[in-house]
Amino acid sequence: MKRISIYGLYLSASLLLVAGAVSAKESPEKKAARIHQSVLTIDTHSDTPLNLLRDGFDAGIKQDQALTGTKVDFPRMKEGGLDAQFFAVFVGQGPRTAEGNAIVQKKAEDIYEAIQKSVAQNKDLASVAHTPDDAYQLERAGKRAIYLGLENGYAIGNDLAMVKKYYDMGIRYITLCHSYNNDICDSSTDKKRGAEHHGLSPFGEEVVVEMNRIGMMIDVSHSSDETFMDVIRLSKSPVIASHSCARAICDNPRNLTDEDLLALAKNGGVIQMCFLSDYVKKPDANPKRDSAMAIVRKKYNDFEGLTDEQSKLAWKEYRETGKKFPNKLATVQDMVDHIDYIVKLIGIDYVGIGTDFDGGGDLSGCRDVSQMENVTLELVRRGYSEKEIEKIWGGNFMRVFRKVQQSASL
Repeated sequence: MKRISIYGLYLSASLLLVAGAVSAKESPEKKAARIHQSVLTIDTHSDTPLNLLRDGFDAGIKQDQALTGTKVDFPRMKEGGLDAQFFAVFVGQGPRTAEGNAIVQKKAEDIYEAIQKSVAQNKDLASVAHTPDDAYQLERAGKRAIYLGLENGYAIGNDLAMVKKYYDMGIRYITLCHSYNNDICDSSTDKKRGAEHHGLSPFGEEVVVEMNRIGMMIDVSHSSDETFMDVIRLSKSPVIASHSCARAICDNPRNLTDEDLLALAKNGGVIQMCFLSDYVKKPDANPKRDSAMAIVRKKYNDFEGLTDEQSKLAWKEYRETGKKFPNKLATVQDMVDHIDYIVKLIGIDYVGIGTDFDGGGDLSGCRDVSQMENVTLELVRRGYSEKEIEKIWGGNFMRVFRKVQQSASL
């Protein structure tokens, strides 16, 4: 029988006491910094490609958020400890005609090419990624992983073959609609047309089946409640909400209801927390801002059917008006309230982060991608474990990403 000396017991106990003392001295800030650097962090939605189309913007150069209003570039991603991000190929709504479809598909290709060019020019800082494994490999190489998503299925038009074409280009999810209905489905915010299809159109059902077949993630952010439920009913793969929050916390049609969240968990999907302030916390009354913004929307036809030049002018004026009449921003704490609520309702396995940076995402305490560690700090302060934080920052989404690709039947 092996004997343990009194000295050995004393030494073991001493080491345990020392280890405990070191652990006890770890501040929330140090713990957050350690966790943030050790886990894979992924943001599933940013509109940064809109900036890539602007003259003089280089994603390889650190920008000043206060001066430029931009939220993302590769140096700030590194500074904020963000390992991977989905760049949205975003297209606004236009005429649902053959001519309109041709125009928007050309625009989507132009944005795609701008992303490819930007990453190629900064190949030492970032690479385009296509699979879940790519992010982990690029993290080890010290580079940012840039994934692609298509925001607004309007770019498909009514041609089912476009789904596979976009997948072959490297796009890994499609947000079925944006602010208005399209030929695929109803939007949550189309006040003009309302429930045009009452969810998915017959063509939209074909799109869902095709996306399942090829291993493309289906994004239900922006979709109406009826569209959401149709997708859940039809999809044989888990779905994502790339940038949405909980409607029970902030009553906005862009957010998911409790019924939606319960269905999402049953489907095995994931909801990624949006940082757009109006979706995080109901804004205080601001009639001057509301009036000024309404004038801009009317001037630019509610941002529908604009040429590229008109679109640039519209968004520039919209941003300038918002800066002139600012809303009080929701906070990182307000956003984590949504995480707390969702975790309590459906569990830790179905929530993540999708900021909507450069598309309106903006929180007090996380104004741009360089401040992402503040999210981890708030999670630490609320008692989330490292394993739970790893799930929120990337594990849950990557689980869905893998499952969708594994379920493809090509």
